[in-house]
Amino acid sequence: MIRTEHLSKIYRMGQIEVPALRDVSVEIEEGEFLAIVGPSGSGKSTFLNMLGCLDKPTTGAVFIDGTNTALLNENGLAEIRRNKIGFIFQQFNLIHTLNTLENVSLPLFFAGVSRAERLKRAAELLTKVGLEKRMQHKPSELSGGQQQRVAIARALSNNPEIIIGDEPTGNVDSETGTAIMDLLTALNREGRTVIIVTHDTEIAAHVPRVIKMKDGKVLD
Repeated sequence: MIRTEHLSKIYRMGQIEVPALRDVSVEIEEGEFLAIVGPSGSGKSTFLNMLGCLDKPTTGAVFIDGTNTALLNENGLAEIRRNKIGFIFQQFNLIHTLNTLENVSLPLFFAGVSRAERLKRAAELLTKVGLEKRMQHKPSELSGGQQQRVAIARALSNNPEIIIGDEPTGNVDSETGTAIMDLLTALNREGRTVIIVTHDTEIAAHVPRVIKMKDGKVLD
């Protein structure tokens, strides 16, 4: 489903070049559950951004379902993100003036889905993640674990084939983190490809495949 070929990323800060990725080539099969681990500054988040079409490589390519995303313009990248990928962020990225139902339904608004249909879909997803009694609550009225469940429901709103999580358990306690991983595992069993970045070795130990990174490279 996803293939990277000699992927490199260099950030330029004035006259200084900072290499974030160095010649990364991996293959991720459809339906895999993959964790990317490594120390701070190893390139994990940069790699995840490439896989999620949030950033373009300096050299090399990311192929998603055979499409070379490095050749796409911003509209083409947005279409892949909208149709194939669901994002879960460590900071949740919820809109605090909206309730949970509105937060989950928001991506469907931008996809042109009718109000009745997007609210119906959002309610189904909140029920799926165990928040059927919290649909009218604002993010400030929810625990960290509940906010992350809202973020997962929102990531599922476009029915993505690929779920990408940047430290999805990073801002919750260990018990809640385990519950979040159980939910991601269940989604993987439904056939979705799940890719997460984590610094937590205990979390990574429960993931079938782990990629280790250091200094912008994938370790053998």
